[in-house]
Amino acid sequence: MKQVRMFVWTASILGLHACSKEDSNPPNPVEPAKGVYVLSEGSFFGNNAKLGFYSLETSAYAGDYFLQQNPGMTAGLGDVGSDMFVYGSKLYIVVNNSNVVRVLNASNGVHIANIAFTPAAKQPRFGIGVRGKVFVTAYDGTVNIIDTTSLNMTASIPVGLNPEGITTSGDFLYVANSGGLSFPTYDSTVSVISLNSLTEIQKITVGKNPNSITADASGNVYVSCLGDYNTIAPKMVKIQTATQSVTFSADTAAGVIRYYNNRLYTTGGYLGSAYVRELSTTNFSAIRSNFVSDGTTIINPYGITIDEQNGDVYITDAKDFVSTGELFCFNSAGARKFSISTSPGINPVKVAFVR
Repeated sequence: MKQVRMFVWTASILGLHACSKEDSNPPNPVEPAKGVYVLSEGSFFGNNAKLGFYSLETSAYAGDYFLQQNPGMTAGLGDVGSDMFVYGSKLYIVVNNSNVVRVLNASNGVHIANIAFTPAAKQPRFGIGVRGKVFVTAYDGTVNIIDTTSLNMTASIPVGLNPEGITTSGDFLYVANSGGLSFPTYDSTVSVISLNSLTEIQKITVGKNPNSITADASGNVYVSCLGDYNTIAPKMVKIQTATQSVTFSADTAAGVIRYYNNRLYTTGGYLGSAYVRELSTTNFSAIRSNFVSDGTTIINPYGITIDEQNGDVYITDAKDFVSTGELFCFNSAGARKFSISTSPGINPVKVAFVR
């Protein structure tokens, strides 16, 4: 494990991102990462979500980077950080139980704005940036559109029950409607939203309680469905976007799923494997039943993020869900490159890259 030490990361070191009227998709080819943000979910009603920052250039880690860079915001990030992503020059942090998306300067973590989700029942969950807009799912059954210039919420698109994960492929958004708060009436659909009309054009029936969702570069979307935690088993489903239909499904438990380089990476999820698995995109068979190849032990894999620039796989470990977590970085062969404690953050869930 590399030495952990606190540091101050200034805008002059990182460099400022170019400004434009609206943020847009990242350039291709993707630049190497200078550092990684680490979002720790915290505990429900604990008001203890944390943003950490690890410099890949100095191997220094700041465990409460949000407070460090914004000392006047003593209340911190808020209650339950559920998602985080960089889009253009900004870092968006979805704070579920606080009903807010916090917007930061991606280069230095300085707070720019709060986007409130009201009423309180709205509860934002996951987001994505595409075509100069940010789209955020919310438990009130909507996908909410944020203008990246004004940072105002401009519209809400009705979808299914308690939507969770969201991804994009071609001219469409795909939204996993879980129904997770509607027990025993779980949803079983993925909503398809046209990016041209900004409306839901259809629902695709998948499996009970869809949750995590990801897309490849060949017109396929993959969904993990958690079942009903009782008589209906978890499954994974493959959707072909050309026909907007399910082309394959298999009874296998997965929590988080991520696509990279013709592979699917999955955490075990409910009643699933204790390991991060590497699966075939064709039939979900195991390419590696344990992605980690060097004997490194991960207790509770909680999140997966893949650096598309070099294939490094970042896995967050929630441990016992009440103690400080850990972040692991592995190369594409599954060998550990480094690991760090996410102290004081508990339940680390997501990584985002500073380039």
